[in-house]
Amino acid sequence: MADHDPWWRNAVIYQIYPRSFADSDGDGVGDIDGIRAHLQHLRGLGVDAIWMSPWYPSPMADAGYDVADFRDIDPVFGDLAAAEALITEAHAVNIRMIVDIVPNHISSAHPWFQAALASPDAPEREYFWFRAGRGDRMPTEWVGEFGGTTWTQAPDGQWYLHLFTPEQPDLNWEHPDVRAEFESILRFWFDRGVDGIRIDSAALLLKDGTLPEVIDGEPHPFHDLDGVHDVYRAWRRVADSYPDRALIGEVWMPDVSRFAKYLRPDELHAAFNFDFLGCAWEPRLMRECIDRTLAAHETIGAPATWVLSNHDVTRHVTRYGRAKTTFSFEENLDGTPVDLELGTRRARAAALLSLSLPGATYIYQGEELGLWENENIPADAFVDPMWQRRGHSRDGCRVPLPWSGDEPPFGFSTGTPWLPQPAEWKDRTVQAQSGDPSSMLELYRAAIHLRRTEEGLHRSTMAWLDAAPGVLAYTRGSAFACVLNMSGIPVPLPDHHSCLLASGPLDGTLLPPDAAVWLRLHPGK
Repeated sequence: MADHDPWWRNAVIYQIYPRSFADSDGDGVGDIDGIRAHLQHLRGLGVDAIWMSPWYPSPMADAGYDVADFRDIDPVFGDLAAAEALITEAHAVNIRMIVDIVPNHISSAHPWFQAALASPDAPEREYFWFRAGRGDRMPTEWVGEFGGTTWTQAPDGQWYLHLFTPEQPDLNWEHPDVRAEFESILRFWFDRGVDGIRIDSAALLLKDGTLPEVIDGEPHPFHDLDGVHDVYRAWRRVADSYPDRALIGEVWMPDVSRFAKYLRPDELHAAFNFDFLGCAWEPRLMRECIDRTLAAHETIGAPATWVLSNHDVTRHVTRYGRAKTTFSFEENLDGTPVDLELGTRRARAAALLSLSLPGATYIYQGEELGLWENENIPADAFVDPMWQRRGHSRDGCRVPLPWSGDEPPFGFSTGTPWLPQPAEWKDRTVQAQSGDPSSMLELYRAAIHLRRTEEGLHRSTMAWLDAAPGVLAYTRGSAFACVLNMSGIPVPLPDHHSCLLASGPLDGTLLPPDAAVWLRLHPGK
């Protein structure tokens, strides 16, 4: 891509889950000062931006996605002054900041909802979805995003809607006060130097006020209603009133044409690509996913994004080590056999794939260390509300990072971490991997550095090369190629001048199974 293109079109963005990054005060929970103390790790990694999962005041019914105040910081993480210092210090080392905004719902502890709950005549009640029941039954039989029911009865007998937990009442986005409040929140953070906004559950905001049931083949009553685009057009006008800001949506959308609507020139700048994250480790499916993604974005001139893991999904070292390598919330693979050596080998290859495709790449904290899902957390230690509703906990991917030392807490804290770390992570610490040329950390550092300096990786296009069955090979520009061997046998490399970077040792002139390589095709750039 051209040098003058906006930063978000080609950025490497690192997701920080604040509870689990680094703890500065010994309470076992990560915090802002812990992040500030480790900015050099992120600078050395070479990332362009940090995306912060919610850090706002919250009762933590859903790990901070139940926000009580969007203009402050939860004391467990620090305060607003610490957040402003982090933004300043990150900018000083050329790292941009993205914060998470959760517009579908707020916390039941939010003053708006407390006022709405206190009186059926309170004006704030119109900010939510309070409805009469059907006799002794709730207004609809809608199933929540975590599973379970979506209505809770208030003391006065009315019911309120919550697509997630009862502690997360849904907002009524038909009300102008709700729209004005969130536009003000955007300005609050843009005024503090934040470079981007990540929008949680971006497609859920609008609801069909007639409250129809969910029927296959009929328009969905709360997924992807057309009116949601008016919200994001208004948000785009706010973002455009500041220089160089970006709006990035969490849009789970199986229909590519519907997905693309969120990325029209007057709406969001980018959106997460969950198609790629959930794709099986299978060459035909992976190539189809890449083609489908690039085609959808090309029609509207938006950049693709490539995501392998995040705070909601099983870490891909574990996923890629299973017989079934896909991910979906509908299928619980917890506890099924995992070959971590195979998963790690594939994760190394996937790093070179995701970092060499056109568009932006997201890295979830610990991905650069090759961490796997901790599937040995005792059930009584789970805090994720999804555990009670679906029998699946996301806590295994949220375990605190290992920084140094040979045993837990691995330099994360001087206290007991809020979730237990596997003792086997002693070889996965930042300290253990730094300087080891065969480590996952050094692979990421090298790949991100090359991505920054390699001319072909700044272009917006790619071209597939002819390759053996089970092999994906493509060029970026005339001088760079990536080859990924997803077959079960070693394969010869295409004609090339030199090897820039490999995910693992080559077998002479052959690329082993589950490995990837970046090639210089001819001497000149």
